[in-house]
Amino acid sequence: MSLPIKTFSNKDGPDCLFKALGHPLVPILAARLLENLRAAREVAVYDPFDVLDAFAVFNDVNDINFLDLYVQDINDVGCIRRGMTAQPISLLSRSKAELLFVLMFDADRFLTQIDGLLPANVTCLTLDSLRLPDDFITLNREYLSPINFATNFAFFRDVGDLHTTLTTVNYWHGHGARAVKLWLCLFDDAGVAVAAWEKELPDQSAAIVIESSDVRRRFNLGPFTGQLFIHAIGIAGHDQLKYVLDIFNDGYGTLSCTHDANAWPAEVYAGLPTPNTGEQVMLWVQNSHPVAIPPQSIGLRVMGEDELHWIDGVVEPFATMPINISELLPGLAAGSQLELHAGKYLVRPRYEVIDSKENRRIAHVNVERTDLIPDQNLLGLKGLVGKGYILAAPILPANQYDSKVLWTPMATTQNELAANLTVFDREGIEMESFPLRFLDRGEAIPISVTECLRSANSELLEHCGHMELTYDLANGSEADGWMHAIFHYRNTVSGHQAETSFGSHMFNIPVTYKDQPQSYTGKPPGLSTRLYVRLGHPKLDTLLHLIYPASMPWLEKSNTILSLKDGLGREVASHPLQIPCGGSRMLSVREIFKTALAENKNFSGYISVRDLGCRLFGYHTLVHPKGAFSLDHMFGF
Repeated sequence: MSLPIKTFSNKDGPDCLFKALGHPLVPILAARLLENLRAAREVAVYDPFDVLDAFAVFNDVNDINFLDLYVQDINDVGCIRRGMTAQPISLLSRSKAELLFVLMFDADRFLTQIDGLLPANVTCLTLDSLRLPDDFITLNREYLSPINFATNFAFFRDVGDLHTTLTTVNYWHGHGARAVKLWLCLFDDAGVAVAAWEKELPDQSAAIVIESSDVRRRFNLGPFTGQLFIHAIGIAGHDQLKYVLDIFNDGYGTLSCTHDANAWPAEVYAGLPTPNTGEQVMLWVQNSHPVAIPPQSIGLRVMGEDELHWIDGVVEPFATMPINISELLPGLAAGSQLELHAGKYLVRPRYEVIDSKENRRIAHVNVERTDLIPDQNLLGLKGLVGKGYILAAPILPANQYDSKVLWTPMATTQNELAANLTVFDREGIEMESFPLRFLDRGEAIPISVTECLRSANSELLEHCGHMELTYDLANGSEADGWMHAIFHYRNTVSGHQAETSFGSHMFNIPVTYKDQPQSYTGKPPGLSTRLYVRLGHPKLDTLLHLIYPASMPWLEKSNTILSLKDGLGREVASHPLQIPCGGSRMLSVREIFKTALAENKNFSGYISVRDLGCRLFGYHTLVHPKGAFSLDHMFGF
C-alpha cells in the first residue's frame, strides 16, 4: 500500500502538502497541535480538500476523539474518512463538538466564509499552526505554493577516504531573486539530524559548493552516510532544486557522479540493474519522511515477473539503509532489471555498483509511470513532428571505451518496444542504424554500440559522435513518450565504469505536442539552451559532450556560447561554438580555456552553455589520467 499522499501529477504538477507536513522542522510544531487536539473532549473535522488521511500519515491521530466530519464538495457527502461519514459543511451548526479542526493552510478566508455556521463557544484549530517560520516563506499569500517548498534530498557521505561534493549555481538570481539562502540539515544513517545551518548566497549567479569533508570538520562529526536536506528560500523562476553530486576518494581512483533527485516520492521506480559477475549492487533506501517505514512496506521485483520481494526491517524517519541486492534476491541473472515498489516513501533512490577492484559507480533509478497508456496519435503525427521523441547519448572514443545502451521499461503498462538505434557522426550524418525489438518487459539486454559498429564497419568507430533512440512507429510499436534507457560506459584499459539514464523528448520543432518540446523555464516550445557544467578538481579534465538533436530539420548550425564563470558568476572567458543540426561535439575544458585556467590553477567556478536559437542536450565527464572517470547528463536552468 502506498502512502495516501499526493506528490506530483503530470496533469496538475507538484502538490506541496506532503512537503508542508513532512518538513524536518514541522514535527515539533505538530506535537503542540496534537496535544491540543487530544485535550479536547470531542473534535469535529472540516476537510474540504480530502487531506485527513495525508495528515494522519505524518501524525498519530488514533487517540483523538473525532466526532463529526464535514466536507465542502457535495459529491463527497457520505464518504467515509477515518471511520466518520462525511456531512455537508452546511450542517456544521448542529455539531456538539467543542473544537473544530480545519484541515487547511491559509485558513482565515475560509473561516470567515463559514463564520455564520460555527456553533457557539467552539474553538478552531487549523494547519496554519504548522507553518514554517516567516523567514522560510517566499510567497506569504499562498503557503502551499511550490516556490515555498523548493526542497530536495541528496545522498551525502564522508567515510574513510570517500567524500561527496554537491555543486549547483544560484540560477534563481537570473530570474530576479535576491537574498536567496539555503537551509540545510544533515541526517546520519539513523535519521538523526547531526548538523543544521544556513548558507546565504550572493546576489549573483554564484557557484554553490557543499563539501562533505568541510561539513564534517565544521561540525566536528565522525564518519557519516546519510542524506542532506536542502531548502532554497527567497527564490524566483524555478521551484526545483537542481544539483550535481560527485562521489570520489582521495586519489580519485573512485570517481562517480549523479544529479538531483526527483523531489516527489513515487510509487514505483525502475532501471535498477542486477550485479554482473564480481559486482555488488547496493540500493540506498533513504526515508524521505519524518515517520518510520514499517517492515515489508517497500520491495523489489524482477522486471517481467510477479513475485515481490519485501524488505524487512524498519527504516526510521530520514534514515538511510543499504540493501545488498544479491542478499535480498540470491541467484539473480546478470543483465536483469529490477522494479522498486517504494510506496511513496522515497524520492528517486540512488544505487551504487562496486566491482571486484572496489571501483564504485553511483546512479539513480527513475520514476516508473503508473498513469500512461500507449499514445495512438503519434503515428498520425509523424509528418508534423518528424522523428518525434529522441533519446540521445554520446559514444565515447572506441580506442578506450565501450559504449552500451540498455532499454528500461518506465511505465507499468509498457510491454513491448520497436525502436531504432541510430549512430551519427560529429556532423550529424547518419552512419548506421540498428533495429531494436523487445517483446517482453524482462527481455531487454545491454547492447554494445561499440561492438555493433565494429562488426558493421570498424572504420566507423573513428568518426562516430552520438547515438539516438527513436520509436519505430512503422512497425506498430507501442509508444507512450516515456522511453528511457541506461547508457553504460567502460574504460577498456583501466576497467572503470560509469552509467547514466534519461528519458526521451522532442527537440527543436516550433510546434508543440502535449508538453513537448520542453522548455527549461516557461511553457513549451523549448528552443533555447542554458546548461550548467561544474568544473572538476585541477587534477581532472572536464569534458563536455554537447548534442544538437532535432526531431525535424531546424537551424543549420547552433550559435552556442560556452562561458567560463568564476565563483561569483562573473564571466572570465568565452568560447563560441557551432554544432551542425543533428551533430555533436566532445570538448575538453582544459583545452578550450587553457589560457584562463593557466592564470589561476585553483580556479573555482563553472561553465554556462547558452544558445538562444536551439535546445542542446549535454553530458559532462570528469577524467583522471589513470583511467577513473564519471559521466552524467547536464541540467538546464
